[in-house]
Amino acid sequence: MDIRKISVGPDYKSGAMHYIVGQKVLNDSHIIHLIKFDSERQSFKIYIQEEDVVILWKEFTSTVPVSIEYNINF
Repeated sequence: MDIRKISVGPDYKSGAMHYIVGQKVLNDSHIIHLIKFDSERQSFKIYIQEEDVVILWKEFTSTVPVSIEYNINF
């Protein structure tokens, strides 16, 4: 299942950071390309893209509270 959005932090409404696939980041120079769960490391990884280059930008371990929103296709 594809992850569409991840919210990282203890308070979803006022203290969490929200990352959404397609969101512009780093002064609009990159977009969030993919959010993926790494089962080996038990972490969430955020990949960003600039033109044709995709790189790992952030990784959150299971010690950080996260809320996940998945793509739902009807």
